Amino acid sequence: MIKPQKTERVAKVVLWTAAMLTVITLVLILGYIFLHGFSKLSWEFLTTEPEAMGAEGGIFSSLVGTIIFTITTIIVAVPVGIAAAVYLCEYTKNGIITKLIRFGTDALAGIPSIVIGLFGFAFFVTLLKPLTGGWSLISGALTGACMILPTLIRTTEEAIKAVPASYREGSYSLGATKWQTISRIILPTAMPGILTGVILGIGRIVGETAALLLTLGGSLFIPTKLTDPASTLSLHLYKVAMEVGAMDVAFGAAAVLILTVLFINISAALIMSLLKKKTIA
Repeated sequence: MIKPQKTERVAKVVLWTAAMLTVITLVLILGYIFLHGFSKLSWEFLTTEPEAMGAEGGIFSSLVGTIIFTITTIIVAVPVGIAAAVYLCEYTKNGIITKLIRFGTDALAGIPSIVIGLFGFAFFVTLLKPLTGGWSLISGALTGACMILPTLIRTTEEAIKAVPASYREGSYSLGATKWQTISRIILPTAMPGILTGVILGIGRIVGETAALLLTLGGSLFIPTKLTDPASTLSLHLYKVAMEVGAMDVAFGAAAVLILTVLFINISAALIMSLLKKKTIA
């Protein structure tokens, strides 16, 4: 019979090895990208528009397109996701309809992005072309919103469920209505968890390529309105690497994309820390 102390030591070794393999894999991937892409980074690379199908010039239009696309997607998806989560947690009982909605949310989360892209192409690009302009920022943003809604809904649900019941009881005892309790007590308390879902959603759409190939248009020009086609860093990276073959530009774009995601995560961590301190206070 194996002694508990020996089992504990084996478990620690296995867990430590798994953690180290994860870290080493991450370091190798980032190191390889930065090794090949850092030399390409410069102010000119960031502030000039691409030329010759992206093989020359910079990534300015793709950088601007990424920012506008991300902001538009979040503006569309976050209110819907939060409202759906509040409805499921606060306004419904755990009945058949609620279970069906949650099942549909889980099923949507498991659909491959290329399938959502095909839906976006058929519905937003083709059917709603008079409104969206076809391949455009708004078509890509609506498709991206469909992709991140399950993440936003489930993370917001869990954040709301984590709010102690005593907060609700105390609010109701003071004469507050249900909506006042939700808007002034529950949502502010759950904000760190909600923000986590938003960050996860941003991380997914910033790095998405397959669905955007079918909806965003991939234009190398800076979009001036939501019905214009655009490109993101990940989409520009794919096209430059796979269609043009300019690997130096692709690695440079990949390095900028990683730094952008890192900046978003660090900023979000700081915001969550401030929100938690404010909530405790």
